[in-house]
Amino acid sequence: MSGFWARQGIVPNLRWGFVALTLFMVGDGIEAGFLSPFLDERGFGAGQVSLLWGVYGFVVAVAAWLSGALAEAFGPRRVMLAGFAIWVVFEIAFLFALAQGDFTLMLIGFGIRGLGYPLFAYGFLVWVALDTPEAVMGKAVGWYWFFSMLGLGVLGSYYAGLAIPLIGEFATLASSLVFIGAGGIILVLGVRARRREPADLGASLRSMLGAFTIVAHRPKVGIGGIVRVINTLGFYAFVVFLTTHMVRDVGLSTAEWQTVWGTMLLVNVLANAVFGYVADRVGRVRTVAWFGGLACAVTVPAFYYVPELVGANFWAVLGVAVVYGAALAGFVPLSAILPSLAPRHIGGAVAILNLGAGVSQFLGPVVAGLTGPLGIEGTIWVISGIYVAGIGLTHCLRDKKNTAADQVVPAAERVLR
Repeated sequence: MSGFWARQGIVPNLRWGFVALTLFMVGDGIEAGFLSPFLDERGFGAGQVSLLWGVYGFVVAVAAWLSGALAEAFGPRRVMLAGFAIWVVFEIAFLFALAQGDFTLMLIGFGIRGLGYPLFAYGFLVWVALDTPEAVMGKAVGWYWFFSMLGLGVLGSYYAGLAIPLIGEFATLASSLVFIGAGGIILVLGVRARRREPADLGASLRSMLGAFTIVAHRPKVGIGGIVRVINTLGFYAFVVFLTTHMVRDVGLSTAEWQTVWGTMLLVNVLANAVFGYVADRVGRVRTVAWFGGLACAVTVPAFYYVPELVGANFWAVLGVAVVYGAALAGFVPLSAILPSLAPRHIGGAVAILNLGAGVSQFLGPVVAGLTGPLGIEGTIWVISGIYVAGIGLTHCLRDKKNTAADQVVPAAERVLR
């Protein structure tokens, strides 16, 4: 059985890390679907809620940028534990401030808490890149995103939907600490590094500097970071405006749209694992360009035009969402492409990847703001055009010096060092 999982990209020393990641992301994702309306009910204005999420997104972007270099410099385990501690301390501070109605303290607690999840989650991604053989790296990152989104997008949402009617919103928020705590305990007790983690201050500083200079030395890594921004830019924009459009303008009920949204995320979770295998078969760059970029570019306009043609047809909208959820997963091989482009600076490459993820979360709502001057239809086409541009950028990621980025991985295994 151990050999079976290793062949799937889940190496023995990291097996429990995937469990810890899932539980941590459940705790982190509980609030996503209800925090904003809950704050509105408690008297906080739309401007305050937007500011809260904006500060959080900015901090997440910074932490995502730094997490890869920090994990390479100080060791993924230490960085993940730091993320765990930050999340717990400042979630408690946020809950206290929320109970008191102190918005300033809420802003501080929620904002600083944004450091926690990138350090934990993306720190583990570096660990996967360091300890997984190149021959199964595509599968490994596919499983990473499978478990990450299983916790963040699926289990967290379903749990919140079940818990809120029973214990209320505030208690549901507080229960996130149970899942975060379980993930931290599993990390401490069940996950071990293969080799001694570096702690030399000079090496740490050089690694940190590498996170800022790697784009100059390896421009393709920077291009890969831009593609990562494009990956989920549409998704985070949809979080802001598509729900309102589908319920208010198209005519779906809130329950129907929540089913569509949850199913989209579930399909994305399953496809994250599938595209890891596809990439190792047909090539990583090809997978990102066509299964990711092209499929997203086509599906995004379908969210607008399919309801225009058939009205509030639940099954038609669900079909579009299923394709889009799968297409988002087509970008999964980026997590293997970027380390292969800078094999001597894995932490720095992953830092760029993680920065892209954070910037995407920050810029998605900015793109959603185009609905004011451009309307829903115009904004949809802007998002689709961005995905088309991403296809061209993806083809720039081919590397003649290191063909692993786009070729089928050879049978011989090579551990990334």
